[in-house]
Amino acid sequence: MTGAPASQVRVRLDLAYDGTDFHGWAPQPQRRTVAGVLTDALGRVFGPGAVSGLTVAGRTDAGVHATGQVCHVDLPDDGWRRFGDTLVRRLAGLLPPDVRVTAAAAVPAEFDARFSALARRYRYRVGDAPYGVDPLQRRYTLAWPRPLDVARMSEAGAGLIGEHDFAAFCRRREGATTIRTLTRLDWHRDADGVLVATVVADAFCHSMVRSLVGAMLAVGDGRRPVMWPRELLSRGARAGEVQVAPPHGLILVGVDYPATPEQWAAQARLARRRRA
Repeated sequence: MTGAPASQVRVRLDLAYDGTDFHGWAPQPQRRTVAGVLTDALGRVFGPGAVSGLTVAGRTDAGVHATGQVCHVDLPDDGWRRFGDTLVRRLAGLLPPDVRVTAAAAVPAEFDARFSALARRYRYRVGDAPYGVDPLQRRYTLAWPRPLDVARMSEAGAGLIGEHDFAAFCRRREGATTIRTLTRLDWHRDADGVLVATVVADAFCHSMVRSLVGAMLAVGDGRRPVMWPRELLSRGARAGEVQVAPPHGLILVGVDYPATPEQWAAQARLARRRRA
């Protein structure tokens, strides 16, 4: 596994962002992305070209939010000694208000934000009230035009738990596996009436979470039977009838890691083999 060069230190950054005005995480020419503004801010602290190896736990799509995103970056050792203790405060003054670095810590080179992760946790918020959603929550909550049955949706989600080929719910990428282990997919209704899905897996393929939510919504409003999402697992290819839920209801809320550097390295080796 490749770690930080001898003259650099690996740093874990914890982030939160409102994805509304970003074209996703990944850098794109002439487009505003989370990675782009973060790299620019780090460059202003440590100098042009001094930052390398920016790697994120989950590459969120355009419009998707995060309260618990994690990435790592390799920074100059001397710069970290100078600015490490004040980096979070410095970045608060350099980053735009829709992205915050909430923590920064030096970690052993064995840490890989992407491949060392054990699980990613997402939430999706849906409002099915007759009036729509609270105006103050409209950027983070999908308004659904029909009443939704929480019990039916959770029952449908339970049928997808385990290791499966989720090709029916993914936008396939050449050479990438669509086999994932889903450990949680359930729904509850908050005190304010908003439905919240919690979705946890070792990793997610492209559009998987929003496709799963789209299938659950079709079950919840009665357009599809409870077992329909599970039956789609036998397809082995993208199911065109599955509606991909809009991005603004989706929030990455956390990433789980093993406890020790030895476990980070072991998990990274295992994850790389699985993704291949």
